Amino acid sequence: MPRPTSDVQAFEARATDADLDDLRARLAAARLPEAETVYRAAPGPRRWEQGVPLADLVEVVDYWRTGYNWRSFEERLDRIGQFRTTIDGLGVHFLHRRSARADATPLILTHGWPGSIAEFIDVVDELADPKDADAPAFHVVAPSLPGFGHSDKPTTTGWGTEKIAAAWVELMGRLGYSRFVAHGGDWGGNITTVLGGRFPAHVLGIHTTFAEAPPGLTTDGLTEVERKWTEETRDFWRHRAAYAKQQAARPQTIGYSLVDSPVGLLAWLLDKFAEWSDTEDSPFETISRDRILDDVTLYWLTRTGASAARIYYESHNSLDPELRVDIPSAITMYPRDIEKSPRPWAQERYRRIVRWRSLESGGHFPSLEVPEFFVKDLQEGLAAVLAADR
Repeated sequence: MPRPTSDVQAFEARATDADLDDLRARLAAARLPEAETVYRAAPGPRRWEQGVPLADLVEVVDYWRTGYNWRSFEERLDRIGQFRTTIDGLGVHFLHRRSARADATPLILTHGWPGSIAEFIDVVDELADPKDADAPAFHVVAPSLPGFGHSDKPTTTGWGTEKIAAAWVELMGRLGYSRFVAHGGDWGGNITTVLGGRFPAHVLGIHTTFAEAPPGLTTDGLTEVERKWTEETRDFWRHRAAYAKQQAARPQTIGYSLVDSPVGLLAWLLDKFAEWSDTEDSPFETISRDRILDDVTLYWLTRTGASAARIYYESHNSLDPELRVDIPSAITMYPRDIEKSPRPWAQERYRRIVRWRSLESGGHFPSLEVPEFFVKDLQEGLAAVLAADR
C-alpha cells in the first residue's frame, strides 16, 4: 500500500474553556417561547406537530448546560485519528482509522445534514477491525463535508456534490488508496452516487441508504408497498421539507440564528432527529442525548450552522438526471427514512445492484439508531460489492 503524501497533516482540536463557558452562559440566559398549542402529556408523534415540544427542549438544554461532557467527544475523535489536508484551496478535515488486517479495503464514509462525523464514531472500530474474523475489514476514512465541523467554510460558490465527490477521490489518493469502496446516506448518499457514476476507475463499488432514482418514472408495475413509499416520499417533500427550501433559498438568513443561538441551533437540528428516527415519540428512544449533543455542539463550536446549510443552496435537486452508476451497488432501505426508492426505480440509475435490502426497523440515522445492525448490513453489502467486482 502506498504511503500517504506529506500534504496530509495530523490534527487536533480543543475547544477553549472560554468557548464552553460562553455556551453554558448562553444556555442559562436563553429566552424560550410559550409551550406549543398541540401539547399533549401522553407520548406520541403528534406532540411534535408544531416542532420540538417545549418540555423536551428544556430538559435537553438543562442537560447540555450541566451534564454533557464535550471533552469526552474530543478524546474519542483523537483515538480514531484526525487529519486535515487542503484540496482546491479548501481545508478538509477527516477521520482515518487504518485496519490491522492485511486484506482490508479502503472505505470512505460520507455523512449528511443535520449529521456530521459524529454519526460514525460508534462504528469505525468495528468496521476497521471486526470481531468476526470472517467479516470484511476496512481502512476507514470519514471526511467532514465542506462547511461542516473542522473542514473549512467555502468562501465562494461552487462546492456542490460533484466537486465534493472529486475532492474525495483526491483525498483517498493522497492516503494511498487509488481504489476504494464508498458509503453514504442523505447528502452522503448523493455524493456516494456521484462517486460511483463519475469515478468508476477509482470506486470499486458503493453502499447507500439513499438511492435517488431519475425523475419522471411511472408507478405502473410497482407493488403496493413500493407505491406507498412513493406516496410517503411525495408527502414529505410537499409538506415537511420547509427546512430544505429555507436552506436552499436563504441559508444566510437562517444561519444568523444557528450561529448566534445554541438553543435555536439545537431546536433546528433536534427537530430532524426526532422526525426522521424510527421512534414513537422522542429520538432519545434510540439515540443517546450525548450523541445528539456531540453533533449539535460540533456545529456550535465550529460556527458552521450557516456554512453547513449552504450545501442545500449548492446542490438541492441538482443530481444529474442522466447520471448512471454501472459499478456494483448495495442498497438498503430503512422503513422510517424520509425518502425511499422502489427497486425498479433505483435500477434505472444503479445498473448493477448486487444486494438490495428493505428492512423492518430503523430510520434516517441508522449508524446512531441501530449501530450494530448498521455495521453488519454495511459489511454484508460491501462484501457483495467486492465479490461482484472480482
